[in-house]
Amino acid sequence: MGHHYGDRIASRLRTAFKVEGPVATLVPSPTLPTPMLSAASPSATASASPSPAEPYPTKGDRQLSLPLVRKDIAEPPVPAYTPQPTDTRPPTPTPTPMLPWPAPLEEPPASKLGLHVQWNNSSEIMDFIRYMKPRVIKAVGDFGFCAEVKEESPSTVIVGRVETKQRLEGDPERAAQAFVARHLETYQVNPAIDYWEGINEPDIKGKMPWYAAFEAERVRVMARHGFKAAIGSFSAGVPEWEEFEQFLPAVRAAKQHGGILSLHEYDAPTLDRSMGAGLPGHPNHADRGALALRYRWWYEDFLKPRGLVVPLVISEVGVDGKISSRPGPEGQGWHDFQDYWAQQGLGGNPYLVYIRQLRWYDDQVRKDDYVIGWTLFTVGAMNEDWDSYDVTNMLRHIAHEIMVPSAQEGGGEAAQPSPSPSERDLVRVLASNGLGKVRKILTHFDSLVGRLHWD
Repeated sequence: MGHHYGDRIASRLRTAFKVEGPVATLVPSPTLPTPMLSAASPSATASASPSPAEPYPTKGDRQLSLPLVRKDIAEPPVPAYTPQPTDTRPPTPTPTPMLPWPAPLEEPPASKLGLHVQWNNSSEIMDFIRYMKPRVIKAVGDFGFCAEVKEESPSTVIVGRVETKQRLEGDPERAAQAFVARHLETYQVNPAIDYWEGINEPDIKGKMPWYAAFEAERVRVMARHGFKAAIGSFSAGVPEWEEFEQFLPAVRAAKQHGGILSLHEYDAPTLDRSMGAGLPGHPNHADRGALALRYRWWYEDFLKPRGLVVPLVISEVGVDGKISSRPGPEGQGWHDFQDYWAQQGLGGNPYLVYIRQLRWYDDQVRKDDYVIGWTLFTVGAMNEDWDSYDVTNMLRHIAHEIMVPSAQEGGGEAAQPSPSPSERDLVRVLASNGLGKVRKILTHFDSLVGRLHWD
């Protein structure tokens, strides 16, 4: 840096003051006073001290002083060049435009699909409720948005559950009274909730008479405070056929006080896997299942014959790998079965594969007029434990593929057996676009193929 700097100074001097000949770029000793560099000593080095007898550069009668170049300040080292590896990562893909919402529905569709909401943590959830007006939702712990639900979709039934634990022991009636008292303030500050569940998925093995007495008393106590109860909340595959008869006292209380029955239905690796399977000691039925559509055993064999039909909400539904004695890979929610579905030839688009299963279930449930609706588990997952179940990001697809088509079928009446997805999709696209707009059909070809059932 020092020598080049001196060269530049010399060049400037020659230009500015028309000094002929080279100008020395000497570096003086740091112990000397500020020196003058001689323009007449071209052979001078950085270690030489200029002689006072040597003339200084002049312009006219003025002597010129050159800037001091300090030797005691070291020049910064030139960093060694280190070759950088070539970036072989693929370029970041261009974000895919989000599927737009369909036009808002003016009234609830024929579909009975609703949402199980763990936490209202996405605008997609309220948008779905606002635009699609589902028949039912379930809120767990987070109830602050329920008033808005009623404002946006007044006919939507809301089932609520407080996160709590309760031992099935002691006097069942006193336990029920204490249970209601413990949560009464929550009930009172959330008037938008239509029905309140009690104990979630109770372990009723050998304890069904106790639980029936608990639920019957809870119904009565809730009614005295002006609230309605959703009884049961049984887990998938529960209870057994013989146990349900022991639960009838609770059903009678619910029917007397305007309550409903609630329960959960799951299966894996697909939701319809156990369709047609019977319960232990009982014959198979093509329209019932050991897991999904298990509720039909209770209504057909117990409630209808006894005149005890009460409305039903299936308050948790979905693919759940925690089901025991099943085929397929390890996993929990539907996200964990996407590769398996593709390997089994069910389709390469997991959204559409899962939506076909949900549409099948919805078509079945719509045949039973006593079912208010069912809530898909889950949206607004609370934490990573539930991420594999979360369907928040596919709500727009559900709106397009299930809610809107059911609205176009009209009314809230029980659905007739629906055409195969291939027929329905082709008819819908052709009807809306016209035979002449084949190009529009072709642009959606990949999506359409993903929805076909091949016989």
